[in-house]
Amino acid sequence: MIGRKRRIVMAGTAALMLLAMAAQHPRANIEILTHQAGDLSPQKLQAVIDTGVFAVSVLVTWSRHFAQ
Repeated sequence: MIGRKRRIVMAGTAALMLLAMAAQHPRANIEILTHQAGDLSPQKLQAVIDTGVFAVSVLVTWSRHFAQ
């Protein structure tokens, strides 16, 4: 009985691993847009981290001059 449970667990684990590998490349996008709408050339900082298992993309923008 223990051998049967072990085979079921192994088959389930293998199925989950195949499903994870077949899924689209997971990606998280984080954008912080704080520039003024009229600013045609906002300052920006952009970074991407891709480990092969997951990816994170960060974009931060801001205006150089603020209207007073």
